Amino acid sequence: MAGNPPIVVHRISPTGGRRVTVRGRIMGLARSDDEVRELIRRAGETGTVSLEDPTAVEWTGGRPHQYEPLELLP
Repeated sequence: MAGNPPIVVHRISPTGGRRVTVRGRIMGLARSDDEVRELIRRAGETGTVSLEDPTAVEWTGGRPHQYEPLELLP
């Protein structure tokens, strides 16, 4: 992705949830879009941030809005 969005939602952890960083600062682990928005708010970002805006949010290591690890086939 071109540019450096200020918010990064990282890959899904093995136990579920995704780490969220805002302007390089680790804010916590989110298990839903609402939790991502709360971590963004706690980071001091003002206004409404669209989780769909690629200039504001980068989703890495998986599909956007997915927080549970995929089940592996036996």
